[in-house]
Formats: sequence, structure tokens, C-alpha cells
Amino acid sequence: MKENKLTQRDLIRWRQFSRKGYAAFSSMKKEIHIGVLAITTLTFTSIESVLAQNENPAQLRNYELEEIEVTGARVPLTEAQSAKMVTVLSRADIQAAAVHSVNDLLEYAVGVDVRQRGEFGMQTDISIRGGTFDQITILLNGVNISNPQTGHHSADFPVSMNDIERIEALEGPAARIFGTSAFTGAINIVTRNDKQSHVSAGLMGGDHGLFGATARVNHTRNAFSNQISGSLNRSDGATPNSDFHTERAYYQGAYTSPQADVRWQLGFSNQSFGANTFYSAAYADQFEELQRYMVSVQAETKGWLRFTPTVYWNRAHDHFQLVRGTNTGENFHLVDVYGANLNAHFNTILGKSAFGAEFRNEGILSTNLGKPLEESQYVDVPGEKDVQFNKKDNRTNISYYLEHNILLKQVTISMGIMANMNTALDHKLRYYPGIDISYRPTATWKLFASWNKALRMPTFTDLYYKSPTIQGNIGLKPEETQAVSVGAKYRNSFVDATLNGFYHKGKNMIDWVMYTADDIYHSANFKLDNMGMESSATFRLRQPGNENFFIDRLTVGYAYIYQKRRDGTEVYKSNYALEYLRHKFVTRLDHRIWNKLNASWAFRWQDRMGSYVKYNKEHKSTGELVAYPSFCLLDLKLSWNADNYMIYAEAGNLLDRRYYDLGNIPQPGIWLRAGINYRINY
Repeated sequence: MKENKLTQRDLIRWRQFSRKGYAAFSSMKKEIHIGVLAITTLTFTSIESVLAQNENPAQLRNYELEEIEVTGARVPLTEAQSAKMVTVLSRADIQAAAVHSVNDLLEYAVGVDVRQRGEFGMQTDISIRGGTFDQITILLNGVNISNPQTGHHSADFPVSMNDIERIEALEGPAARIFGTSAFTGAINIVTRNDKQSHVSAGLMGGDHGLFGATARVNHTRNAFSNQISGSLNRSDGATPNSDFHTERAYYQGAYTSPQADVRWQLGFSNQSFGANTFYSAAYADQFEELQRYMVSVQAETKGWLRFTPTVYWNRAHDHFQLVRGTNTGENFHLVDVYGANLNAHFNTILGKSAFGAEFRNEGILSTNLGKPLEESQYVDVPGEKDVQFNKKDNRTNISYYLEHNILLKQVTISMGIMANMNTALDHKLRYYPGIDISYRPTATWKLFASWNKALRMPTFTDLYYKSPTIQGNIGLKPEETQAVSVGAKYRNSFVDATLNGFYHKGKNMIDWVMYTADDIYHSANFKLDNMGMESSATFRLRQPGNENFFIDRLTVGYAYIYQKRRDGTEVYKSNYALEYLRHKFVTRLDHRIWNKLNASWAFRWQDRMGSYVKYNKEHKSTGELVAYPSFCLLDLKLSWNADNYMIYAEAGNLLDRRYYDLGNIPQPGIWLRAGINYRINY
């Protein structure tokens, strides 16, 4: 590949999965400019970062032909038709960023809050629009992998960054699309589906004993495609008791025929880490080990009426120690989730319609969470001697969906409803409707508005967890919300810009609170108003006729949120719901330095509401509430992008700032890393 021979026309078109149910938002055989993507948060694709994918010009041009579907509907809609805003972070975005986990990448999405107790995705909580980490749905290729034990574990992905093709973020309630757990939004991880057979590998090292290795093999022949990957990461930890060791393995296959497309995937992850002050700063030497398994099979038929059935199973083993290396406060949990859904959609002169149903069963065996078992019903904990599960709970969720989309030249109206029954409540159906409208007065402007209702069941931790510092509540009611969103988007060949506002009226919202300074944390329901605005702009400075300009893209974004409790109950301290980001500002600059050497600068400033109880060096509470200080961070990635390899060096927290995502847990200062990725096609 000769440098600078590819024009912007060659590179700014993007091909994604075609007509597959494998992704929550896939693509059609049309043509679109990538400028329509990733408007709500960050879009920062550069020519050099595309080259870093180690693909030749013929492969790159294969990405031209199809229009990506970025809508949060139950039928395939293109971006031009969509009545919802969906953010897409592309493979090029991932390659250009100085990150090594999905969680780290989402830190620079303006509408997403990522709170970490450790680095590289360890102990990470992800939330959207001021919600909590329990209020979003996490999907892998459209399959719900959210953990009903606790949202703390939902961000444990069984895939590495090299496996990912793109990340799709839908902001706002999406119950009628993805089910009850999509309370404030959904994040869908779409893995790569290369048509070119290849072998690739990567090595990484850095400060604090950091070491990482990845390997990936893809083989595509005729109608079959198979790929398998594995990764290993470990570190001694940059702060006390933050060491980690992770292993991941992932396999996916596909078969395409004139009658139907079928895809399947298997994933495994094993991570053990020092859980620094996970459940209380009174215990600084906590430890956790989490193993995760997932398998799913999906299909899509061809023809006028298309059926897209899916079956899946997820399992999570959780081993927690309040005092590392001892049985003090030791818990074991085994969570099994299995489900099936059948969606169907068809087109008529009246628009696009969809209907479907989903069955999902969530069960847990535990030494701490659930209803007590009779001694004769105790179950041995796998891999442990003389330890048995003595508690259990199980619930079944059944949902029915109906949606219709009216598609006019300048207007899209998407309306639908979910009817839901959960055995943990009763056997009655509850209804959650929604409507999304977009209006396109010109080719450059798009106005949109939406109203949606949603429900979220408490996690098993919300209901049952008990320790010396926290107490669950079996009387919790499910969360409910009504959400309104309005906004506008403008785009031309030079700039993409959006401005949107939202208002969520919450009922029976769940939080962990202390009522007095001497209290422990209790899970409780309350009422909450949540409102805010988000804005972003991406400037594409490398234009046709000026392809050699050294700056590729500049992106800026800002979000503001305001919340107010409406129930009148006074609390001393909120642990999650009221510790939201009041202000968040992000910016990103990608540019060429020389020849194939490129730089990517990423800056963010955050100002968090709420406070934390300060603990002293002896891990004793001082009783003093400390407000979260605002902070700014700067990350830098330098990369040399050649045909078959990429060499990179990174500096996280380049300004060496001391900051807190959660109280009493200082995050690492400057962290230097370097690595190489190599790919061979065959």
C-alpha cells in the first residue's frame, strides 16, 4: 500500500454486516457517508487509523457499498430513516484510541459515565444519562449478556478489543426494543466478521508489571466463516490492591445460504483482581474472581416475512472475599441465564412492521443472595471443598413486542409497545409503550423527539446482599420511568453537530443510601427527576482536494445533568444514584506527525455531584463527607501504521493528575504502555 494514494472517497465509506440479525443494528445494500455516525458522542476516524487495520486497498473498498443501520428499532432502518439517535464507535475509532478495554473507550463518550476502581476495565460501572450501572442493557452481537446478580459484573466482556468491529450506544429507555433492563439505554458490542482469512497477534507491555498478548485466526471459505481468538492481560496494579489477571477466549461462526443466515458464538472470560474497597473502604484488601461463559445461536430467514430467532445461555461464577486470602466475608455465587426470542418483520406500503416475543429465565445459587434452602437442598460449590450454596432465587421474564414504522420522504414515525410479565412480581402483564419521531426539513438538518416508558427489576444484590456494611431489601419495587427527549442534528461534508435535551421522571428508583452518619448502606426506593442536555461537534479538516492536511479530525462534546429527589426523604449519603456527572467535557484531536507516524490526543474534564465518607490510613471512617473534586485527564497515543503491522506507544493520564472515580480509591497517575500488532492474510 502506497501512502497517501487513498483518497477520502476511498476511506470515508463504511461497510458493515449486511442484513444480519447478528447485530442489533446491521446494514443494507445502500451507500452512506460515515459522517452520519457517532454524532451524540465522539466520532474520530482518521485515514491513518483505518490503515492501522492492516487491510489492503481492495479490502478497504469493500467497506463502501452498504448503508449502515444505526437505529434502535425492531426493524432494519437506515440512519436517514431512523427516528432515534444511536452512537457508533467504529473499528477505526478503537484503533486510534489509547485504550485497551470497552470501558476505557466509553470514557470519552460524552453521554456515558464510566467509574472504575481499577484499570483496564477492572471493577467498572457504566451508566448512561445520569442513570446507574444497573439501568443499562449490555449486548454482544445483539444478545443480552447483562448480569442479574449485579450490574458491577455486566461490563465483564468475553471479547478483547481486537475482536470488536464497532460499538453501538443507544441513549434513553429502550424497553420496547431490548427488554426491561434497557432502562436508560443499551450498549451493543459487535464483533468483527472478516471476509479475508488471516492470522493476527499482538504484544503489549508497560508500567506496573503490565503485560498483554492477543492472538486471532479467521478462516472464511465459501458459505462458512469461523474465527477464534484469545487474550491475556495482567498487572501488579498501579494503586494498592489493584492487581489483576484476565484471560479471554472467543469463537464465532457463520453460515450463509439463500434461505437463511445462521451465526453462533461462544465466549469465556476469567478475571481475578484485587477488589480495592469494592463494598466498603473499611476493608482495603478485598478480592474477587469472576468466570463467565456464554453461548448463543442466531438466524435470519430470507423473503418478504423475515424471522430472526435467537437462543442463548450465560453463566457466571463469582468468588468474593472481604479480606483477601481468608474466609472472612467470603461469598460464592453461580448465576445462570437462558433465554429465547423470536422477532419477525415485514414491509408493506404502510411502512415496516415487527412483532415478537422473548422468554428469559434468571437464576442464582449463592451463599449470600436468595431465599434460604432446606439443608437437604444445599448444592456443592464447584471447585470448593466443604462449601455449599444455601440460598437460591429464580425468576422468569416474558415479553411481547409490537412495533410499526411509518416512513415518509421527510418524516419517520416509530411507535411500539412491550407487554411484560415477571414471575417475581405476579402473573399480570404490564405495558410499556413508546414513540419516536424524526423530521428532515432539508438534506443537512434532522429534528427528532421521543417519549418512552421503561421498567427495571431489582438485581439479586439489591434484594438480598448482606455484609457488615450493607443491607439489601427484599421489599424493593421495580424501577419505572417516563422519558422525553428532543434534539436536532446538522451535518455537511465539514461538520457533524448535535444538540439534544432529555427529561426522565423516575418512580421507585433504587439506590444504596445511609440515613445517618452512623448508618450502614441500605437499598431503597425513591422518586427522581433527571434532566440534562448533550452537545457535540466533529470537524473533518482533511477534505477532498486537501487529503495531505496534517490534521484529520477534531471532536468536542459537552454534557450537563441535573437531578432532584421528589419523595422528601432525607438521606445522609447516596452511594450511586445521586453521584452523577453534573458536567462532562471531552475533546479529541487526530493528526499526522510525519510519514506513517500519527498522534491521537484525548482530553476530558469531569465534575461529579455527591460526596464520599473519608477514611483514614487505618481504614476507619472519619465521619467527614468529602465532595468529589473535578478533574481533567489527557491521554496520548503515538502509532506507526504500516501495511501489515502497527507499533504504538501510549501515555495514560499524561498530566499525572490525582483523581477519584469513587471515594477513597485514587486512580493511577501517568501510565506508559507500548506494543505491536501484526497481521498476515492468507
